[in-house]
Amino acid sequence: MRFLSRVLLFLALLALGYVAFFALLGLALERYFLLMGFGPERAASAGQAMAQGAEVTLKLTLLSGGAGLVLGVLAGIARLSLRPWVRLPAAFYIWVTRGTPLLVQILFTYTALPLLLRPIWPEAQQALTPYWAAFLALAFNVGAYNAEVVRAGIQAIPKGQWEAAWSLGLSPLDTMRFVVLPQALRIVVPPLVNNVVALLKDSSLASVITLTELALSGQRIISATFRPVEVYLAVAAIYLLLTTALTLFTDRLEARLKVAGR
Repeated sequence: MRFLSRVLLFLALLALGYVAFFALLGLALERYFLLMGFGPERAASAGQAMAQGAEVTLKLTLLSGGAGLVLGVLAGIARLSLRPWVRLPAAFYIWVTRGTPLLVQILFTYTALPLLLRPIWPEAQQALTPYWAAFLALAFNVGAYNAEVVRAGIQAIPKGQWEAAWSLGLSPLDTMRFVVLPQALRIVVPPLVNNVVALLKDSSLASVITLTELALSGQRIISATFRPVEVYLAVAAIYLLLTTALTLFTDRLEARLKVAGR
């Protein structure tokens, strides 16, 4: 009961902090644009628009990053399988995704994928909005890079760990779940963090399919105000703020994992 109450309290504080962060960000941006010589009405609308764009960027990064982590773990394990029908599709997915530009993947997901899915899913064009098309493209892209990181982490575990688990009667699946994978994930936290930070910046490419994230919000403000220097400085500062917050959070997570692994 106490554990459940602590979890609920943590989630409530997290939600409150999330709302407060973007409310304060909007106010700070409004004050910044006022100092830069924007009119009060223009500064308020620009600050609100950029805060909303930053929220879309962060949500997109967290959702696609979480999905990409699951994809990466599954593809990384499949990449090491002795069964060709498991290993080869994973290798093909990683090869294609890492060998093509993310911009092309986003455009393909938004424009071509609905046409390919139309025979089996007539509503694909309506379902794959710019947001969900960007989510799919980013998740599959970062998943391929995570897969190689996870594969390297699994291969870094000494062979003796596998043999010890098998000698205790664990199946290969249980050995992976309870012995190898927890140790491998502790090893690969830093490169996985780098992938998430890169994903946050790469999410700006979703502006090409008219997703109103941070970069496109800034471009629209520039089109209305013809003030590129001030706006792009604000956009760069918000990206720096978000990447710093993600890095600090993941640094704490890495430290906790190191303590737990001792």
